[in-house]
Amino acid sequence: MQGIHNGIAATHLPVTWRKSTRSNPNGNCVELAPLPTGEVAMRNSRFPDGPALVYTRAEIEAFVLGTKDGEFDDLIA
Repeated sequence: MQGIHNGIAATHLPVTWRKSTRSNPNGNCVELAPLPTGEVAMRNSRFPDGPALVYTRAEIEAFVLGTKDGEFDDLIA
């Protein structure tokens, strides 16, 4: 898939977005989608037509593992 880059309009990505089951019912959450390139796209569900950020699998893995380890707990306290 050509032209995938940070800031691409999320609506231009032919993907199925998914969010955590812990997300707010008002849609205030982050949504993720695997890309055909092997990367992972992320968007803000409050602005589904807005830009998507594109990360490598290694970047997403580092973030998820850091979250599981509590490295970002201070951001929600």
